[in-house]
Amino acid sequence: MAILITGLGNPGKQYDGTRHNIGFAVLDALAKKKGVGFESARFGQLCRFQMAGQIICLLKPDTYMNRSGDAVLHWMRQLKAEPEQVLIITDDIALPFGKIRIRPKGSSGGHNGLGDIERKIQSQDYPRMRMGVGSDFAKGQQADYVLGKFPAVEEAGLPALLEKASEACLCFCSRGLAVAMNQFSS
Repeated sequence: MAILITGLGNPGKQYDGTRHNIGFAVLDALAKKKGVGFESARFGQLCRFQMAGQIICLLKPDTYMNRSGDAVLHWMRQLKAEPEQVLIITDDIALPFGKIRIRPKGSSGGHNGLGDIERKIQSQDYPRMRMGVGSDFAKGQQADYVLGKFPAVEEAGLPALLEKASEACLCFCSRGLAVAMNQFSS
């Protein structure tokens, strides 16, 4: 059995360190913790490790946020993973910076990456980890906000947040969704 953990974001240096790429940042922290590196693969960057008798695949799609479903669907098929074996990590402006919310399913909540995944896999019933990035932007400035870098005060708290999120991923893989939700949703 394989578990597919997908961090959402946009490829390219200009997006490194932006709020929208927090999903990529979580996977980078997790890969570092497990001592594995990403390699180019179809629809993105991929790495694998074994844990608790399972293959864990980390995917950073290179399809851009709004087309994330293409990468997720391809790798679900390759790995023969069911929706409940997929964890999607994304930014969420409805949550304050530093908050993590893990849910077994739900709507896209207007998030274009989640919306595309739902359309491509034809289901809302997949686990997701929403990473709070706050909402300190003026009306009409949402795109600039999520594509912007974290301010210094949040940047300082980012390593601890990424560590917590990577631990939540490992908990999901080893102990299941319910335990991860109870221990890591804030």
